[in-house]
Amino acid sequence: MAYNPYNLEGKLALVTGAGTGIGRGVALELARQGADVVLHFAHSSQGALEAVEQIKAMGHRAHAVQADLRQVNECLRLVDEAAEFLGGLDGLVSNAGLTATIKFLDMTEERFDRIFNLNIRGEYFCAQQAVRHILKRGEELHRIHPDGTWTGGSIVNISSAHGAVGCANHTAYAGTKGAINAFSRTLAVELCPQHIRVNVIAPGTIEVPSYFTLDPDYSREEANKIVPWGRVGLPADVGYLAAYLLSDASEFMTGQVLYFDGGLTAKMALPIQPTEGERAS
Repeated sequence: MAYNPYNLEGKLALVTGAGTGIGRGVALELARQGADVVLHFAHSSQGALEAVEQIKAMGHRAHAVQADLRQVNECLRLVDEAAEFLGGLDGLVSNAGLTATIKFLDMTEERFDRIFNLNIRGEYFCAQQAVRHILKRGEELHRIHPDGTWTGGSIVNISSAHGAVGCANHTAYAGTKGAINAFSRTLAVELCPQHIRVNVIAPGTIEVPSYFTLDPDYSREEANKIVPWGRVGLPADVGYLAAYLLSDASEFMTGQVLYFDGGLTAKMALPIQPTEGERAS
């Protein structure tokens, strides 16, 4: 069979926050493309276990691990358990995070710490431990195939459009997403010599189950009107991009923040659209 750089057959991946929403969509798509996957969850055990069974039905290995990624020791344990189950690690998709809509003057120290500890500290230390295992994986593949070329490992951090554009009542949340973007770009440069690439997916409006549970008035029809492309994104959409970033086809891409939002951050937000024609600026 001809080599397909988009194929994830034989890849070993960990996805955090994979019990629901974007993380679950990513984990399922990685498996569809051939990867064996460990799914992390904090509270969504049922969703994670159901996804594990779906992946096994595809003919791939899968396992679910619970961890509180606000705690550094839990980050390290999760990555170690994932690598032990899989027999190594080729890639990490860090999706676990907490969305918070809180007025600036209502933010408390406890809430602030909870948001930052999960959204940025969790991604940071999961990545740190993952790098150790990815380097070992590269050494093992070189030992098995001494004449082969290792295309490298891949870390994909999930950020948000909030890291680029302002939205009221999201100060702490947006701060974590901006931190993820900056941290990931710098890590990408640092890891180039080790041949581990680091990229960010920054989704815009991606419809997840919490949209319906937290807002009883939410409807896809109304949400579609917000997005220039004409529809909201779905977790599977993010999965397609994540699968590419974990594949050999993305071997030359690192240090990028990819705004995945149907044109949302590209659109100038004006209360009325200007009339056509030329005018002095």
